[in-house]
Amino acid sequence: MRLTRSLTALAALAFALVAALVLSGPARAAGPVYVALGDSYSAGNGAGNYISSSGDCHRSNSAYPALWASAHSASSFTFAACSGAVTSDVTGSQLGGLSSSTTLVSLTIGGNDAGFADVMTTCVTGSDSTCVNRVSQAETFVHNTLPGRLDTVYNAIRAKAPNARVVVLGYPDMYDLSAWICVGLSSTKHQKIDEAADVLDTTIASVAAAHGFVFGDIRPTFKGHELCSGDDYLHALVISPSFESYHPTATGHSAGYLPVLNAND
Repeated sequence: MRLTRSLTALAALAFALVAALVLSGPARAAGPVYVALGDSYSAGNGAGNYISSSGDCHRSNSAYPALWASAHSASSFTFAACSGAVTSDVTGSQLGGLSSSTTLVSLTIGGNDAGFADVMTTCVTGSDSTCVNRVSQAETFVHNTLPGRLDTVYNAIRAKAPNARVVVLGYPDMYDLSAWICVGLSSTKHQKIDEAADVLDTTIASVAAAHGFVFGDIRPTFKGHELCSGDDYLHALVISPSFESYHPTATGHSAGYLPVLNAND
């Protein structure tokens, strides 16, 4: 009798467990915990649709980090990228959202350390030789000084987010050098500016690899969509708002940056 009662109780318990599983459905994994760091190329300068509360950081809901977070139903999204940021800004004020629970980190950084804004201003307003000299100075900085600054940033990210996949995204070539006609800067300036972008990307890729991070090369997705291509993913000189000058458009983020992050996340 006791054995029968015990078996009946076990059967009832088993039935209750099965019913609970059926009603609750299969367990669902939590969404990704994503933190987007970096400068204006991650914040979304040029993409429009700016988040008013971000102020001069010019974060955009059309920037690739916001697009990725929405498309992948991120359970947590920290959008810390800010216009004008240099490496010390990342380590000084952008890492608060990182933790052992962070699953993905993306960033673009290094362009402002190398003097991107000043380089473009010099090349727009100066002679060919002045532009070439200023770009060469930036390239020297990228070769000699930037790697150490990137080491500091990458070490800080890994210390705070030990379990995250870190995707370091690069910068596009600015000009389509195959264009027959390109109003504005001279071909000499175009070539030198694109050369600098390649030097910057090569350096970033090398340091990222040394830290076990993924480098997302966006030059292929921007190929044929640089300035002068006729199907530009970048703004040329913009009078108002001037901060959008030489930054990706909304299409540059959705069709240039986002596919590369998707391929490497």
